[in-house]
Amino acid sequence: MRFIYIFLLVTQLISAQSFQKANEFYRAEKYEAAASEYEKIVAAGKESSELYFNLGNTYYKLAKVGPSIFYYEKALLLNPNDSEILNNLKFAQKMQIDDVKEFQVSGIKSLVTNFTNAFHYNTWAWLAVACAFLFLLCFTVYYFSVQTGLKRAFFIAMIVFVIAMIISAVSGFYQMRISKSQNPAIVYVPIAGVKGEPSSSSSDAFILHEGTKVFVMERLGEWSKISLIDGNDGWIESKAIRELK
Repeated sequence: MRFIYIFLLVTQLISAQSFQKANEFYRAEKYEAAASEYEKIVAAGKESSELYFNLGNTYYKLAKVGPSIFYYEKALLLNPNDSEILNNLKFAQKMQIDDVKEFQVSGIKSLVTNFTNAFHYNTWAWLAVACAFLFLLCFTVYYFSVQTGLKRAFFIAMIVFVIAMIISAVSGFYQMRISKSQNPAIVYVPIAGVKGEPSSSSSDAFILHEGTKVFVMERLGEWSKISLIDGNDGWIESKAIRELK
């Protein structure tokens, strides 16, 4: 047990030293060396939003579109509300060649999707907790209040917070279910053909370039069936993409 503890401690110290070394390379504008050091930490099984964010910045400096977008997206998975990561991702996406427009769904489904996408499911969960706390606070005041007008006001507030809590909880569960069902990936090669069938002899249905975000639907041998936010789908070689999860 003591050996395991010492091993873990040494591993942590090595990772910290590597991270510091990578940061020094980055500040000295030695971006290739910095990327190499950061990648060593990732290969060792370490992850953090800061590590992925720094890697995204490094590859952005090297004008490597696919890796920069990939690591910014990885950072967002761990820290989805970080404005700096979101901002840098937008800059990296401007280097993309493909301009894939999201397929617009009309009707109630569109309204529900737009509403639930307003926050990450973790944020919805915290909102639900906050509404529950405010409900209990209003209930306490309502219970101990003797004035009719005050009791009426806090009774109405209780109803409002219950409704808000339910909406927040349902929105969070809905978005979490959607998020967990998706398997996003980034095109990691300069150019990749998307085919109608999982075969190299099949003609290209369309072409994708590095940095484009796709969603893996299924796999068959060395091929992956992908879909895009514009509704197009097809088969791409699995080695041409890198999955985020």
